[in-house]
Amino acid sequence: MSRLAIYHFETLLWIDRLGTFRAAAERLNTTQPAISARVREIEDQLGVALFRREGRQMVLTARGRDLVREVEPLCAGFERALTRASGFAGVAGVVRVGAGEIAAASCLPGFVRDIERDLPGVTLEVEIDLTARMAQQLLAGRSDLAFLAGPVAGPGLRTAPIGMVALVFAASAATAATIGSAPDAVPIWALPASSPLHTVTHDCLAATGIPARSVATCGNVRTLIDIVLAGRGAAVMPETMVRADLAAGTLVEIAPRPARALQFEAAIRDSERDPLVLELFRRAGRLQIDP
Repeated sequence: MSRLAIYHFETLLWIDRLGTFRAAAERLNTTQPAISARVREIEDQLGVALFRREGRQMVLTARGRDLVREVEPLCAGFERALTRASGFAGVAGVVRVGAGEIAAASCLPGFVRDIERDLPGVTLEVEIDLTARMAQQLLAGRSDLAFLAGPVAGPGLRTAPIGMVALVFAASAATAATIGSAPDAVPIWALPASSPLHTVTHDCLAATGIPARSVATCGNVRTLIDIVLAGRGAAVMPETMVRADLAAGTLVEIAPRPARALQFEAAIRDSERDPLVLELFRRAGRLQIDP
């Protein structure tokens, strides 16, 4: 067995988790031919086939499943022992983080700062997106940790609550002055249907009776806020991101605040065994989205 190394088994585990050689190559920052070569080396050494192709997916054979079942806890234990021995001081690696704009505007900067200070060998790759897509990326193994607007319920995810964000239904001062007096209905803006804000927006319209000319969508919260500030309509928005505008009077609440607030959660895959990702998840679980 002298020709097999830890990276061979790490490769095997990531192909099993992600389903394709290409996805495993992206996760391990190498090439697809290198992944194929590693699999051939394992199979040549053991004298058995570990994978078979089903469509685009690479599926473990019975012998492959047995090997993964034996190897996974050993690899996780080895990494855990090394990181604990060093107190995470020498740990290095790339962790892919997904975050929504609300988290990016509140708790994420402090989280990044603390990781850079405490774990200088760790590189964070942050991608901003909507919760539905971030959850899909997490389950597919294309990200390691995510900050999601929830509650997020579903198999395959482990979550930790990090607080609530209040919502406001607001418009610019000029637009707010026209509500109820102008003959034209007010343009309403919302995030896409996959966002919890979309549902809250329709609930607010039904509850308040504010006439809406239409409900347009924008996939970016900051852009949506800028549209409203420019006097082009009204929207349900996270209070944390418009607090200064409300205080200055450039935005005005046009209805009682929605009863529903947005719950936020840090999330990882339930099957996650990487000690570094588990440590970042532990730290993320101590955050508050709106301290």
